[in-house]
Amino acid sequence: MKRFLGDDFLLETKAGRRLYREYAERMPIYDFHCHLDAGDIAENRRFRSITEAWLGGDHYKWRAMRALGTPERLVTGDAPDEDKFLAWAQTVPSTIGNPLYHWTHLELARYFGIKGRLLGPDTGRAIYAECTSLLSRDEYRVRGLLSRMNVSVVCTTDDPVDTLGHHARLRGETGFPITVVPTFRPDAAFAIDNPKLFKAWTDRLAAAANVDITDWKRFIEALGKRHAFFHENGCRASDFALEVPYDETYAESDIERIFKDARIGRVPDPAEVRVFKSAVLTELCRMNARAGWVQQLHLGALRDINARFKKLLGPNSGFDTIGDAPFARPLARFLDRLDAEGALAKTVLFCLNPADNAVLATMIGNYPGENVRGKMQFGAAWWFNDQKNGMEDQMRMLSDMGLLPAFIGMVTDSRSFLSYPRHEYFRRILCSMLGAGIERGEIPADYGLVGGIVRDICFNNAAAYFNVPRKQAG
Repeated sequence: MKRFLGDDFLLETKAGRRLYREYAERMPIYDFHCHLDAGDIAENRRFRSITEAWLGGDHYKWRAMRALGTPERLVTGDAPDEDKFLAWAQTVPSTIGNPLYHWTHLELARYFGIKGRLLGPDTGRAIYAECTSLLSRDEYRVRGLLSRMNVSVVCTTDDPVDTLGHHARLRGETGFPITVVPTFRPDAAFAIDNPKLFKAWTDRLAAAANVDITDWKRFIEALGKRHAFFHENGCRASDFALEVPYDETYAESDIERIFKDARIGRVPDPAEVRVFKSAVLTELCRMNARAGWVQQLHLGALRDINARFKKLLGPNSGFDTIGDAPFARPLARFLDRLDAEGALAKTVLFCLNPADNAVLATMIGNYPGENVRGKMQFGAAWWFNDQKNGMEDQMRMLSDMGLLPAFIGMVTDSRSFLSYPRHEYFRRILCSMLGAGIERGEIPADYGLVGGIVRDICFNNAAAYFNVPRKQAG
């Protein structure tokens, strides 16, 4: 019987263990999609407790706690930090079978050296004190946490109206070797179905771009200026959260009318919403192609579906689910339209519904780019799928229908600086799968070949694909 979370965790074969230890374990991390706060990195934030560092913003843990009936005061409310942590410790034994159980103990081991002890009601108070004490040390501030996990590049997620002041500060610090760059995430530009929010954000966009936004043309001009500003500040990727792809045909005159109506507060009908979002997405994707950026399309999430809690806590509070809307045909139409006009940028397609894995694994083969390795990418198992079965299913589908060696690998997609052991989790699963293939005689026992593939998936492919301007250590 193997020891829980031992050296051979998830590594079932001799070949898998060799691949992990010789080729994967020491590779740096290229975190090309996350929700970390650049301000926390710039200020080198010190967390007051393990609760603040570990539970704040982590809707994975919040959902588990709520599933056991934990009062919201102990989840996102005003309870003392220690009480919240003890509520999480009470929850942890019930997460056996969920990736949270593995992640929790990996994070305690890799950051805080807590091994051989399980977090639960009987150990919660001692572990809280031990971790909180360590977090008070300078080497456990945010930058130390990143360095401890061998993070090389962090791509944050940023609103187009952001000043990027924290990024500028980080770029100028030659003594800090980690590259931190923004990602262009224009969610509010699509919010035409909420005229109040859309008007307020458009006013902020006008001020940031120094453009008097009086019509659709000026709106796109302002977005273009912010796009260029992000490029100047190291950004090389955009990110779109789409329930479904928007592929409606439209006339400029229709978009102009819808835009002006929304600016004066009229709520558009559903057909107008789809048309407008199609136009915004098309224009932004054209910008991405001109700038040589990567665009990431996160498809299929139904977000904030509990109206009561959205009103109470706001968005992104852990009340989301997998959508089941069909999108193969609209996605194909949208990508084909861009490809036909030479405006299809490098594109990463993520799906939240694992039933759509085959759709994306085959879709990426339809739009290659000459002299571009893996121009179209089937993104890593995402959100509800970033667990062992989900990762194996995604990589198996990609391998069966595409080219696994061109894969750009894992995303953290996290708001927590303590989430980086998820990359270790992914790498162990990757090496286990390839190692099993070697043991079965399905993959040659050529460790130079297969080990090189492992290194590429862990880091090299993403580094070449995103091609962000890397920081030179001083």
